[in-house]
Amino acid sequence: MKYPVREGLAKAQHSAVHLEMRDIYTPDDPEFARWRSGHRYDNDPTKLPDYWSSWGDLAAETTARGVVMRRARIVSEPVTDYIKYEHDMTFANVAAGELVRWLPRRKAADIPLPGTDLWMFDASSVLFTYFSGTGEVVDREWRTEPAVTELVSSAFEAVWERATPHEEYKLV
Repeated sequence: MKYPVREGLAKAQHSAVHLEMRDIYTPDDPEFARWRSGHRYDNDPTKLPDYWSSWGDLAAETTARGVVMRRARIVSEPVTDYIKYEHDMTFANVAAGELVRWLPRRKAADIPLPGTDLWMFDASSVLFTYFSGTGEVVDREWRTEPAVTELVSSAFEAVWERATPHEEYKLV
């Protein structure tokens, strides 16, 4: 399971949803360090590093097959520098065909949520990602039990309904 998200996207036929709930990921990421020092891509996907174009190509191929890709981010406000970085870079996700929304954590307080970030494919399989306290991926786990997929589907749809589209979300 070297690239489980890619595997899930390759098999997806209708939908792929991604729920992100952390305020920081991979804090030692060199791109995040470059961003913190002032580097920007000015909403131009052609200037992104190779690994971004790899993701963009995969997302574009997936959506071209008719798979709807939605990403929802639950964030604390005021947002962390990492969330500012993600917000600044989300143009690349949108350009690749993803739909992205943002939900302030206080507006998610009454939504029953899974305990960690996840991807769900075709409402039938969930890939949970487990992180260290500092935001590094430590493990992933596939789950397909109906109770799990129903919880994830319900949680994601509730978040999506309340969340603000990327183009309208203003950082606080």
